Amino acid sequence: EALFDYAERFDKVRLTSLRVSEEEIKAGIAKVDKEFFAILEKSAANIRAFHKKQKRRGFTIKKEKDVVLGQRVSPIERVGLYVPGGTAAYPSTVLMDAIPAKIAGCPKVVMVTPPGKDGSVPPVILAAAKVAGVDEIYKVGGAQAVAALAYGTQSVPKVDKIVGPGNAFVAEAKKQVFGVVSIDMIAGPSEILVVADDKNDPKCIAADLLSQAEHDKNASAVLITDSDAFAKKVQGAVEELLLSMEREEIARASVENNGKIIVAKDLSQAIDVANEIAPEHLELCVEDPFKMLKKVKNAGSVFLGRNCPEALGDYFAGMNHTLPTCGTARFSSPLSVDDFVKKTQFAFYSAEALAEVADDVAAFARKEGLTGHARSATIRSK
Repeated sequence: EALFDYAERFDKVRLTSLRVSEEEIKAGIAKVDKEFFAILEKSAANIRAFHKKQKRRGFTIKKEKDVVLGQRVSPIERVGLYVPGGTAAYPSTVLMDAIPAKIAGCPKVVMVTPPGKDGSVPPVILAAAKVAGVDEIYKVGGAQAVAALAYGTQSVPKVDKIVGPGNAFVAEAKKQVFGVVSIDMIAGPSEILVVADDKNDPKCIAADLLSQAEHDKNASAVLITDSDAFAKKVQGAVEELLLSMEREEIARASVENNGKIIVAKDLSQAIDVANEIAPEHLELCVEDPFKMLKKVKNAGSVFLGRNCPEALGDYFAGMNHTLPTCGTARFSSPLSVDDFVKKTQFAFYSAEALAEVADDVAAFARKEGLTGHARSATIRSK
């Protein structure tokens, strides 16, 4: 009942059911034009091809005297995907979050997303869920959706892990339920950092910076170059392109609040600064990007060369677009198949093998003051 109340209070809609029915899914997909559905399928194919390379395998080590050690890799049983709603629909988020989970072999992938004021889910979201293989869809958003996934309700099943971006309330909810369930990360505002020499078209670099600035007013767009003249050209191009943007107000606020152009003494220093910032997206628009890539230590995704805009990674290339933000690329990674599996260790010792090492185990345990451990190692040999 609480979820229905919150839907009426925050989403301004009175729902009679939370789960999206098969009939609703089919009707929604029928509204998606065939050309875009084909694009979804192409994008999904690229994402699958990339993420299949991430699959891990367990291993077994067989030693003397029938000692066996190993590790199993198994999928997380139940995964919840949070897909933002509100002013825009993000089918790319559905593909990026669901496909790695399905490749990992997760038996149940559940999606939650806020309903529109008419009580429906955007057709493109339903189409993406179909393409990605989502098992169940529920019309619930906000912090209450995270809570429902973490604890379970009469309508929404409890999951073991929650992934996906959201607003500040969703991020805070994910923080609070961590420990009850696992989460992917706490996603902050979007970021792009471009390292560029003066051989680039200033308008192309400006367009790439603004591609992230249009996300929200807290987004960060940064250029590092070794040319003062080129920096000024890009600055002018940014202002020119802003005037033609549909989301000009948001992008302009982002540029004014968080935008930066840094002039380094050379491109080597530019990479040093980029590594300190540890951006979500890093573009290397230089003559030999593969050589420079070797110097990159901290970044979510790296885009190489003058013809590889970050938007390729957002939608189509195949790499994941759920990335570490706010400098967390120093110690964390993009969403991947690894996020949807568990690793379980195992060991087997024969009686003979245990007898041979029991005294060593017991001595180690006693050194730590744990005599009960010591006894459990030696009692079988008596």
